[in-house]
Amino acid sequence: MPLMTALVAGFLFGLGLIVSGMVNPQKVLAFLDVAGRWDPSLAFVMLGAIPVAAFGFFRMRLRQRTFLGQEVHIPEPGLIDARLLIGAGLFGIGWGMVGYCPGPALAGVGAGSASAVVFVGAMVVGMCFYRFLDSLFPGK
Repeated sequence: MPLMTALVAGFLFGLGLIVSGMVNPQKVLAFLDVAGRWDPSLAFVMLGAIPVAAFGFFRMRLRQRTFLGQEVHIPEPGLIDARLLIGAGLFGIGWGMVGYCPGPALAGVGAGSASAVVFVGAMVVGMCFYRFLDSLFPGK
């Protein structure tokens, strides 16, 4: 049952990304271009998504188990360190350069986008490179 629930949730999430336009890198880049031809429409996606996510996190913090009986794993706030800042900076630079972040890119692959396939391939290579570097210089 948990696998089916995850599949349905992932499908709905991907469908929402497609419907909202988040899988269209040109739309995302237009949203990020506040000094040029700014397209504010993705702000409405955030205005809808943030309260729903906040409510879900709030509700799950009050529970020990999910509705399907699995243990709840919500990360606790931690230190803001150099690794977090560097990772967030690289994420933002990559998102601003190509208009994809991981979730929408995976949905784009499912929708048959060639540029999303290239992005996901590069993302996997980057993840493997990170694991290699982390094995040489382990963090905390």
